[in-house]
Amino acid sequence: MDLGISGKKAIVCASSRGLGKACAMSLGRAGVAVTINGRDETALAATADEIVRATGAEVTAVAADVGTPEGQAKLLDACPAPDILVNNNGGPPFRDFREIDRKAMLEGVTMNMVTPIELIQSVIDGMIARRFGRIVNITSISVKMPVVGLDLSSGGRAGLTAFLAGIARSVADRNVTINSLLPGYFDTDRLRAGFAGTAKLQNRSANEVADDTAAGIPARRFGDPAEFGEACAFLCAAGSGYITGQSLLIDGGKYNSAF
Repeated sequence: MDLGISGKKAIVCASSRGLGKACAMSLGRAGVAVTINGRDETALAATADEIVRATGAEVTAVAADVGTPEGQAKLLDACPAPDILVNNNGGPPFRDFREIDRKAMLEGVTMNMVTPIELIQSVIDGMIARRFGRIVNITSISVKMPVVGLDLSSGGRAGLTAFLAGIARSVADRNVTINSLLPGYFDTDRLRAGFAGTAKLQNRSANEVADDTAAGIPARRFGDPAEFGEACAFLCAAGSGYITGQSLLIDGGKYNSAF
């Protein structure tokens, strides 16, 4: 399927592995020149090579912490006029809310709300001027379905969703869209590390924890990151300009709701 975005330029944050990497791969396959980002230079370089080999796309790798002004500046220096921005960043770890002090709260909100807003501020006027822009924010199923222990991550990402709701409507007439993807359980290193931690606490095997978790998903499996990447690329397509201000759950049916 031709998405109509060949030749466009994209910044994909936190994309050396996991869901960010999958988004960069799918965009590269659609003919987009992608600027990828991560803090681990070795993993980042390997991902850049993998995307080039798989898609033939132009790939620029920027080693930086996207949560800092310096990291954002490096990304924007590498790709000063992106047509597509995929916001992604790690979230605070599982923690009882009683253990979260003010410093941790501010760091969590900076990671999952302030940083994507700052990047959008930096790129949106250029998108408006070119009359094309696709902004996709990777948030979490926890925005809609509370996950005990992820309260800080959920709060920051829900705040981002609410903050951008009005902005999405204010730029829709310039062919600039802002949407969010809400992943459920995807088979990533982060997910597997979480199972290992849970297994240790419960004196069980990581495979047992994984099997129990998958059994609670209507699809009876974890998502393939490539499926997530394809959904991201679809929202970035030229033909997706009438979709904006939406939060799309990709969770195998885990969130139990009729609407």
